[in-house]
Amino acid sequence: MGIRRMEHLGVVVDDLPAAIDFFVAIGLELDGQTSVEGEVVDRITGLQGVRSDLAFLRAPGDTVALELTRFQTPPSPPGDGAAPSHALGIRHVLFSVDDLDVAVEAALAHGGELVGTVENYEDMFRLCYLRGPAGIIVELAERLS
Repeated sequence: MGIRRMEHLGVVVDDLPAAIDFFVAIGLELDGQTSVEGEVVDRITGLQGVRSDLAFLRAPGDTVALELTRFQTPPSPPGDGAAPSHALGIRHVLFSVDDLDVAVEAALAHGGELVGTVENYEDMFRLCYLRGPAGIIVELAERLS
């Protein structure tokens, strides 16, 4: 018995349409949307009265999804959308891009903000961290060689 593959990474957001727009702008594709609720969902999540909307996005040709979830009920507790990149917990997700400048421009136009600066890493990659929806840090990487 063992892990077969990673299926998705879940991120809770407060504005699902804006989060979808942000991730589509940097190149992900919307793979589907749904809503969930009911006793089974309550038992799985350990919460009561869950009603949530979900969107699944994928990089072109990829099998791993980014699941964006907005809880209608119960209300989500406040998070720290400004947590630094070294705070405990899942802090960033990396996407490989064809053109870093285009991806950064699209992210900034959809509410993203640079965490640091765009950097050349040993002439292998151009990299940067952006803060996106719900404070998630998105790392973008353009391979140079």
